[in-house]
Amino acid sequence: MATQISAAVNSTVTTRSGIKPGLRIPQHPPTTARWGVLGLRFAALSYLAACVLIPLLIISIAGLREGLDVFVQNITRPAAIHAIGLSLWTAGLMTALNTVMGALTAWILVRFRFPGKMLLNALVDLPFAIPTLVAGVMLVLLLGPQTALGGLFEHTFGVRLLFAPPGIVLALLFVSYPLVVRTVQPALHQLDSDQMEAAYTLGGSGWYTFRRVVFPAIRPALLTGALLSFARALGEFGAVVIVAGNIPMRSQLASVYIYGQVEAGDLGAASGVSVVLLFIAFALTFWVDWRERRRHA
Repeated sequence: MATQISAAVNSTVTTRSGIKPGLRIPQHPPTTARWGVLGLRFAALSYLAACVLIPLLIISIAGLREGLDVFVQNITRPAAIHAIGLSLWTAGLMTALNTVMGALTAWILVRFRFPGKMLLNALVDLPFAIPTLVAGVMLVLLLGPQTALGGLFEHTFGVRLLFAPPGIVLALLFVSYPLVVRTVQPALHQLDSDQMEAAYTLGGSGWYTFRRVVFPAIRPALLTGALLSFARALGEFGAVVIVAGNIPMRSQLASVYIYGQVEAGDLGAASGVSVVLLFIAFALTFWVDWRERRRHA
């Protein structure tokens, strides 16, 4: 009797699901579907190789073509070391500031309603829409020594904004500002407000709720935005070439140094510093990915 009931139930389930009793379900997709999947994979990997892998391989070969000794000499020149160091610490300072202010901006755009919110949300993407050279020109017109604001800082506080590291940081902040905002916003949209309300109900302060509820939810997005900002700052050229002034051993960034070496015809020195920047970007990317994998594990 139990066998008959089981057979009837199985027959009813298969009939309702559209599968006839006794019909064998194929375990593998048809040949046409498999060829389609392989074709999509081949197209995606080929595009990735053509746009990213091959250029990286070419510049690495060019940097090491004349041997390791020449490569070390090219990257240990005083001007090259200063340019790399200036790029690293200005990018790091910009990333720290941009991470805090970008997360705060994303929080305001997601959690609050106020007049002009749509306009502010559109203005966040403005650095993506305008050329970076235009951003550099705007900063020169706003903070240059000939302007009232730039003159105030220089004569009153003794701080020169343009053609100096402060101007570089301001330019990098402008061009990288949307990266953290746009990566943190989706994470905040997915955050369940009931968890924060439960924390408040149980007596948690605002800082405690942020540290134990909000921050763990947005941490992956925050790290991604910070990494994108840092990588963008390392490779930025258009804005900083105007505000930095390209003064060797003073305000010359690595990207501007590479451009100068290309103009001078020294492709080996340009490729060597480029390889160093690529190595730093890859190392930072893999380190962040390793930490996230370890945290999830």
